[in-house]
Amino acid sequence: MNKHADLPSADEMISPSPFERPGRRGFLGGAGAGVAAGYTLAAGPVMAQTIVTTDTNGLVAGDVMIPVSDRPIPGYRARPASGSNWPIVVVCQEIFGLHEYIKDVCRRLAKAGYLAVAPDYYVRQGDPKTAENVQAAAAIALRKPDDELNRDLDATCAWAASDGGNGDKLAIIGFCRGGRNVWEYSAQNPRLKAGVAFYGPVANPATSITPRTIQQLVPDIKCPILGLYGEADTGIPVEGLRQMEAAMQAAGKSFTLVIYPAAPHGFHADYRPSYRREAAEDAWRRMLAFLKAHGVG
Repeated sequence: MNKHADLPSADEMISPSPFERPGRRGFLGGAGAGVAAGYTLAAGPVMAQTIVTTDTNGLVAGDVMIPVSDRPIPGYRARPASGSNWPIVVVCQEIFGLHEYIKDVCRRLAKAGYLAVAPDYYVRQGDPKTAENVQAAAAIALRKPDDELNRDLDATCAWAASDGGNGDKLAIIGFCRGGRNVWEYSAQNPRLKAGVAFYGPVANPATSITPRTIQQLVPDIKCPILGLYGEADTGIPVEGLRQMEAAMQAAGKSFTLVIYPAAPHGFHADYRPSYRREAAEDAWRRMLAFLKAHGVG
């Protein structure tokens, strides 16, 4: 059963949600370091069964291979079975790899009329799905160079357009480390119309393989960003989010920040104890509305 099937459409998502506190910036902003701490250790078990299951009725869905310059990489794609020229959403995985939750997210998007594709871009570093614990999964993810990531995402966008997607209606979403990758790629691809970061870290040290911090990327951000975060996320403090919001505003960039009261990191991940249904469903509605408002729908 798809728990999102009876949610309002993007067009209906116009009234304030219960998470908005009018007149107070503490939880909803307007548009305008340690990996082993907080956002990874709070993530829960590496392998688990998703409780939100979206069927493939009316969809074309399954594993694909995406050609990149050095080698093909695996991925998962879901799109409507009829029609063509679908808007494209690239889905960036958590540190836990391309498992059933991420595939189900692709199917949920396909039910909403999108061609959704999730590239398995950690394939050169290892398979996080087989990691023995969270720290081992994080170690795989942290070996991914940003320049390689960006090439993989470029190739994914090109492949999705060749599969019947509309390259002029392109967005990227991501969860956890994938949310961080939304920030990274949004500073690279000028064709992006929107980016949605579900609890993606906004602070990181510059290293040889991630040479710029997220805040250093701000001047180059090329599309509006929706940030969906939890107030109780121990690895992504609210203070840091406010600093990111201020940096985006100072640079004249469009950033809509939503912080869910008492929600932990991973609140959308329905296969983990961190799942918070009310926040997750509100965030999903906001995401669909945001994509449509920015021409991806």
